Amino acid sequence: MTGTKAGFLAEKCAAAGHAFLRFDYRGHGQSAGRFEDGTIGDWFDDARETIGQLTQGPQIVVGSSMGGWIALLLARAVPERVRALVGVAAAPDFTEDLMWDVLTQEQKGELRETGRLLEPSDYSDEPMVITLRLIEEARGHLLLRGRRQVSCPLRLLQGGRDPDVPPAWPQKIVQNIEAEDARIIMIEDGDHRLNRDQDLALLWKAIEEFL
Repeated sequence: MTGTKAGFLAEKCAAAGHAFLRFDYRGHGQSAGRFEDGTIGDWFDDARETIGQLTQGPQIVVGSSMGGWIALLLARAVPERVRALVGVAAAPDFTEDLMWDVLTQEQKGELRETGRLLEPSDYSDEPMVITLRLIEEARGHLLLRGRRQVSCPLRLLQGGRDPDVPPAWPQKIVQNIEAEDARIIMIEDGDHRLNRDQDLALLWKAIEEFL
């Protein structure tokens, strides 16, 4: 929650007189716990409980990367609380399609045998820990396996040079998430973070539409 995008949105909302909530899932950032102990279901519960206890009325929910998956789960589970959803390099189903499906047979064997796998991370000096529990639990939350109803407006910002989430992913989301008002905002030279000034300006423009 101390990342560039979250800090930017906190400042913009404060300047515009709008309430703003940001938080870290368990095992992330300033929250207690270990990342490797968590699952998509755990982090979805964190989001639902936090928004339920600390906000009132419909919210504009913004989710980046995995947060985009959590945001979509929220929009489906508590539609009355989600006024609109803005995804930034949203990555629903990444544990299956962008992780499990690209592991080698050797890596899958190690994961099944030991329950965990260490992989280099482009975003931290520490290796990323993939657990078998993360993969298996996430299968109960997959969204891109047939049409799922999401009633709120949907805006998806995606970088054309994202090395982690394929540029075609937003179209896959739109095809599988039945939302009447869905729009993809493709940033051709954008990466996965989408935290440059021009990216942040587009993010705020998407949010302003619903304020």
